[in-house]
Amino acid sequence: MRFCRTFAALTSLLLAVALSAEAQAKPEVKVHWLKPDTARASVGTTWGTPWPQGAVQAQSEFTLSAESGSLPVQSWPLAYWPDGSVKWSGHAIAPLAVNTDSLTLAPGKGPQPEQALTVREDKNSIRVDTGAIQAVLSKSGTQLIQSISRQGRETLHNGHLIILAQNQAEPKVGEPLTVNAFNGQLNTVTLEQDGPLRAVIKVEGKHLGENGRAWIPFVVRLYFYAGDDSVRLVHSMIYDGDQNQDFIRGVGVRFNVPMDGPLHDRHVRFSGESNGLFAEGVRGITGLRRDPGEAVRQAQIDGRATPPLNQWAKSVSDRINVIPAFGDYTLTQLSADAFAIRKRTQPGLAWVDSAAGGRSSGLGYIGSPEGGVAFGIRDFWQSHPSQLDIRNAATDSAQVTLWFWSPESRAMDMRFYHDGMGLDTHEKQLDAMGVTYEDYEPGFADATGVARTSELRLWALPATPDRDTTVQMARTLAEPPQMVARPKDYKAAGVFGAALWSLPDRSTPAKAAIEDQLDFYLDHYLTQVEEHHWYGFWDYGDVMHSYDHDRHTWRYDVGGFAWANSELSPDIWLWYSFLRTGRADVFSMAEAMTRHTGEVDVYHLGRFEGLGSRHNVKHWGDSAKQLRISTPANRRFYYYLTADERVGDLMRATLGAERRLLDVPPLRKLNRPQPDFAGKPYSMMMGLGTDWNSVAAAWLTEWERTGEPEYKDKLLRAMRSIGEFKQGLLSSGTAYDPDTSRFYRVGEGVSGSHLAMVFGGVEINAELIQLLDVPEYEAAFIQYGRFFNASREEKADIIGQPYNRNLNLGQAHSRMTAYSAWKLDDKALANRAWGEFFDAKAGIKVYGAPYPSNTITPPAVLAPVTEARGVSTNAVSQFGLTAIQIMALISEQAPENIPERD
Repeated sequence: MRFCRTFAALTSLLLAVALSAEAQAKPEVKVHWLKPDTARASVGTTWGTPWPQGAVQAQSEFTLSAESGSLPVQSWPLAYWPDGSVKWSGHAIAPLAVNTDSLTLAPGKGPQPEQALTVREDKNSIRVDTGAIQAVLSKSGTQLIQSISRQGRETLHNGHLIILAQNQAEPKVGEPLTVNAFNGQLNTVTLEQDGPLRAVIKVEGKHLGENGRAWIPFVVRLYFYAGDDSVRLVHSMIYDGDQNQDFIRGVGVRFNVPMDGPLHDRHVRFSGESNGLFAEGVRGITGLRRDPGEAVRQAQIDGRATPPLNQWAKSVSDRINVIPAFGDYTLTQLSADAFAIRKRTQPGLAWVDSAAGGRSSGLGYIGSPEGGVAFGIRDFWQSHPSQLDIRNAATDSAQVTLWFWSPESRAMDMRFYHDGMGLDTHEKQLDAMGVTYEDYEPGFADATGVARTSELRLWALPATPDRDTTVQMARTLAEPPQMVARPKDYKAAGVFGAALWSLPDRSTPAKAAIEDQLDFYLDHYLTQVEEHHWYGFWDYGDVMHSYDHDRHTWRYDVGGFAWANSELSPDIWLWYSFLRTGRADVFSMAEAMTRHTGEVDVYHLGRFEGLGSRHNVKHWGDSAKQLRISTPANRRFYYYLTADERVGDLMRATLGAERRLLDVPPLRKLNRPQPDFAGKPYSMMMGLGTDWNSVAAAWLTEWERTGEPEYKDKLLRAMRSIGEFKQGLLSSGTAYDPDTSRFYRVGEGVSGSHLAMVFGGVEINAELIQLLDVPEYEAAFIQYGRFFNASREEKADIIGQPYNRNLNLGQAHSRMTAYSAWKLDDKALANRAWGEFFDAKAGIKVYGAPYPSNTITPPAVLAPVTEARGVSTNAVSQFGLTAIQIMALISEQAPENIPERD
């Protein structure tokens, strides 16, 4: 066996050397638009690109080439290989002047931009000039954006954050309902990038009220690109109120727009569904009893300046002042399927219903032929209740508010959904889990510390855009241009545990059946999001845990069976699925999930900071606060693929989160005696499963991102200490010293938890072994893989003692058997792994035919739904990851056909 291990290691080394030599000979990556039909030419974009180890040196520049020649590109390192070479690089480009679907990225010196973005910073402000627009950003006070100008004309000013809060969840007869406003107070402003093609400014602060209360911390990043007339804002808010008395009524961004020209030349636009567009003049001149003239009417319809009044029909021009001007407009999207537009002439007078529809893409515009502002919220209908307001358009200064949470909706209610039902002891709570699967504990269903990130974009325009251009901007808002590499280039780079995934393979009937089933699950979950309306401000991006076939719905109201909250790694399943297929719809779903699970399901301040919440009816409702939910293992993919700074912050924030386990012991309800830490070299208990894997993911990611040795050394010390244990990763009763990053044995025996490796553990450990040479740790991981699904006799032989406990999730752990077989070059073990996979213990069998699904129609349900037997998010996520990984690791040993099973 030792020879096999040595041979496998030598083979891997030779393969790595060959890949590295090939990469060094001609390292280049083809990149393309994620969605080929994206309206991409109008805005800049950022993405991440992987490189094989040794291919690109740390200080390398990059060149980006199209068929027409080289393009300017701004580049920076995102991650490093252990040898110091670049593993991931970040890149930004200005709006493209060439229309191309494929570009080539390679090390080398590219051209400088003809007009670079410039940034000037002083003690009071940061000034950004993209060449198209000029922005002045404050460094203190409440003005996030002092002004944005174009061609010497101020287009908008006084951009600031606003929150409305009320003292009750809903009005009560006889009790006064009070609403207070809070404006964002800037505390810290950081210039993170300053060009030449991309500038990033990070703003942090809290919302301040007239009563002096400062709450709801925020982080806003503003993104500018050379030649781009838009600014992208990524807005994150953290809830830190009292959920029993602080009910947020509205969350938004507000600014003023100077208004020029006659009222009939001022224009309002709102996007609807698809290419739908609401377009009107503040003072309409069509449909009157008298006709001002075709040229006049057509100019207003087109958004152009109308001819002078002396060219109008006098029957209209002489009466222009008695035509009502509508100064206020509102677009509300209070559910996923209904928006409404209304207008009024001025406050204090009645609203007039103007239009309605299903799903607005969330773009608005106010301006005139002299200039104006287009504005919008990404995922507008998906993240309802949302709203766009235009006020005072008939005055010299219009006011625009983009509401991430509409003030016309119900107030934001962060309370738990039940009163505790008398579950006031751990014994009662554990007993209740037996029926609802909910791990409830008083005081733990707390929303203090959860966050939400939203994205918006502002365009400073020289004139009212025509209808086609407005529709294109709405498309850009809804689907921003995203550059990606080809699946084969991600694979060739060796990233994300290179051995664990491969490109789709349908070369045999068995493999084709597996690939078909993988595709079915991706399509099914995309369908489920739509059929069951998994949308909303706090919910969009997550999926449900388990299905109720009696009611024909997911168990949205049943304890621990409701929102999945990353249980058994659906995030990682989706990202590996994208890497190997390049599917844009899968990327979009994974992106939404990453945004959600990293913000809503994790605490960012307070007593649980750094921990996440187990699955529940309310995302933060479960009392199990865990590292396995906050782990960077779920978020590394999106960060490296997009270079997203907010997700980078979230991953870094988990460093040191393991210390929270001192205050929130994971096993506190089991009444297990705690060891005496006095005088010991350790200070806390920590298992070698989900907790250790989460800590390792945080350290690995920080080491990759910085190249600094501190976190590499922590990994090495921890891994070596685990490898010294006789039973390695199977050891029970392990303690940890956060100061030295070493583990110690406190108890005796062997531990084999079915959950230990299914929250990113397999994936993170495969990367650790790929990147760090710790033979004793590698042996421990291989031992774990051989042990888990082995027979009792084999288990006893592996660990040298009897082991009679039954372990669950056999199919999910067949990929660990496969990993061990791959490492040991053990064909018998590989055959065992395939048998475990097809046996589908606590998993899903491979059907080899269309998956058994059917459509349920009314009146059995409210609306038609698609059901698939055996589908739960746990099972599907682990089936997906296992199928992908076992196909990559031991593909050659796969049976030709699906084995017949009893």
